[in-house]
Amino acid sequence: MDIDALDMVLLHCPPTSVMYQPETFFELDRLQKLGKIRHYGVSVEKVEEGIKALDYNVAGIEIIFNMFRLRPAKLFFDLAQKHDVGILARVPLASGLLSGKYTADTKFAPADHRSNNRHGEHFDKGETFSGVDYLTGVKAADKLKQRLGTDQLAAMALRYILMYDAVSAVIPGASNPTQIERNTAAAELAPFTTEQMAIVQSVYDQYIKNPVDYLW
Repeated sequence: MDIDALDMVLLHCPPTSVMYQPETFFELDRLQKLGKIRHYGVSVEKVEEGIKALDYNVAGIEIIFNMFRLRPAKLFFDLAQKHDVGILARVPLASGLLSGKYTADTKFAPADHRSNNRHGEHFDKGETFSGVDYLTGVKAADKLKQRLGTDQLAAMALRYILMYDAVSAVIPGASNPTQIERNTAAAELAPFTTEQMAIVQSVYDQYIKNPVDYLW
């Protein structure tokens, strides 16, 4: 099949300095005017990078957002909506922590970033478990399961993200058809109640906020 233009081009986690290099985005504008791309956006690590990206003609911004990374919802989501920019929520399960299946004894392969990048050894540590200390994350996930009364935390975690109107799409990973089916079925769950939303915030405040909220 011939393709005349790419529907969406995302710069994936460029250094913060790129946000202050308008020529990068002007080049994307040029490609858009030539009809080579229809839309473009950027994947960011930090809320501040996302806010700066709104200075340009971006159509979408990809950012880590989940029950263990709530800061984007404070200010950034409102700003993105005012700019008519879509939000792509990535790392929605905090590298699997929000599946609720991991324990203190869970082992990962040596080459897995969940083993070798917990402290940012290879790239931003916020990409691994959303920057949450592993054992702390296990405790917080268990507390969420307990207080939300569910053994299907992954589905609940995805449904939680959809409670935010600013979110255009959620990007969960999947390694088999069953996981894909479970991920899509999450959209059919009942909306969170006010009490359930408060539970997520409470667990976040108790286990996660310090220091995660201040880093990204």
